[in-house]
Amino acid sequence: MNDFQKATKRVSVSSGESARILRELQELSQNELARLANIPQSTISAIENDRVNLGIERAKSLARALRCHPAVLVFPGWDVESENAA
Repeated sequence: MNDFQKATKRVSVSSGESARILRELQELSQNELARLANIPQSTISAIENDRVNLGIERAKSLARALRCHPAVLVFPGWDVESENAA
């Protein structure tokens, strides 16, 4: 494992961008995600475009629909190692 170099963070993403990326990776449309998460499609669009805050309840609904942990959506840029060093 010493031959591997840790990946470096190259871009920052918002909560909305994180939701869009996960949705697109799962090949879901906004309408499909809206149905799965029981959130209006217009709200999905607003979240993905950072026009509305994600919020905890929406994060939990989206996380269930996208099969991920809510922290992936709420804290997309969290750097665990820098937090441990502090």
